[in-house]
Amino acid sequence: MTSLSSVLPHAAPSRGIKILARLGFAAKGVVYLTMGVLALLAATGMRGGQTADQQQAMQTIQELPMGRFLLGLVAVGLVGYILWRFTQALRDTEEQGSGAKGILKRLGYAGSGLLYVALAFYAGKAAWQDSAVGSGGGGDAKKSAVATLLAQPFGQWVVVAIGLVIIGAGIYQIWHAYSGTFAKHVNDSSLPAPQRQLVFRMGQIGYTARGLVMTIIGYFFVQAGRFSSAQQIDGTEGAFDLLNAMGPAVLGVVAAGLVAYGLYMVVQARFPVLNGV
Repeated sequence: MTSLSSVLPHAAPSRGIKILARLGFAAKGVVYLTMGVLALLAATGMRGGQTADQQQAMQTIQELPMGRFLLGLVAVGLVGYILWRFTQALRDTEEQGSGAKGILKRLGYAGSGLLYVALAFYAGKAAWQDSAVGSGGGGDAKKSAVATLLAQPFGQWVVVAIGLVIIGAGIYQIWHAYSGTFAKHVNDSSLPAPQRQLVFRMGQIGYTARGLVMTIIGYFFVQAGRFSSAQQIDGTEGAFDLLNAMGPAVLGVVAAGLVAYGLYMVVQARFPVLNGV
């Protein structure tokens, strides 16, 4: 019987894919840095601070000097990240194999890339058009999609299941942080020991914060399914608002963690481990 790995291409990713992957890590870092900084400003009560999701972070970038040019770079970088994730999945660069567990992990790589398709399109459109990015559209679209799903037979259970999957992914991010497995994606061998330790701690803090935010978003989905209400759905901005309700210090800690995650992505762009290259 022909295995999946025998029919998929195994050639090493081209130099172009390598460059795009590094741009992708950097673009992802910029997005998280922007969200984290905005939330940190909001937590400290500084002017200009606000809780923001990814699309609102794009709006903030657009308003900067040369904002459209920067958004264009972010859009290209996110496309690069998507292509790299699909390269990992199709070419099995991580050598996961074609067994059930390996296929599941490779589908996870592809799914990770798909999550950024809408944001890449959003950033590219904002860079191309000479007009302000509208805010809130992503959240409205998400609520509309969930409302449609809830209207279907067993829709509530499906939404709850989606929420549990997101919660599981968030918990995995936290485990990823404290197991140290994330460190294999950064080639820090050329850095002095103190800098390596700093980068490692930055990754731990960053992945923990990201995991917490994902877990809260998953909770929103579970609540939407339980009460059959799409209004319960919210994204990163809603997670920040919930944290802020617990106290500005709580929001500040998590926001600082997302800043750390963004910085870690920038470090990964500078010192990547791209298997198969």
